[in-house]
Amino acid sequence: MGSELIIIPIIFGAIFGVFYLFFSTRNKERLALIEKGADASIFMKGKQSTAPIWKVLILNLALLLIGIGFGIFVASILYNFTSLGEDVYPATIFLTAGIGLFFGFKMTKDLDKE
Repeated sequence: MGSELIIIPIIFGAIFGVFYLFFSTRNKERLALIEKGADASIFMKGKQSTAPIWKVLILNLALLLIGIGFGIFVASILYNFTSLGEDVYPATIFLTAGIGLFFGFKMTKDLDKE
């Protein structure tokens, strides 16, 4: 009973810690560059040519879910028509989900070129 109450704050604390470290480090790096006399426009260079983040997330999520669905379909076919057993389910699901994410990465690179 008590372990559930301890795990939830630890998870939220870890997420908060990661975001805090990311944003504070980024801020310190930018301040150090500005103090050295670097132009502030260098922070906006990468944002002009990249695709919007929502397009990338939707594309990768869609291909991940397609890969998982296709993996379940292939695993059920392999389970019913071969003697591989139930161990085939996680293997094919992870394999096709990884292939889907790989294609998502390739398609995201194409979105950045446009």
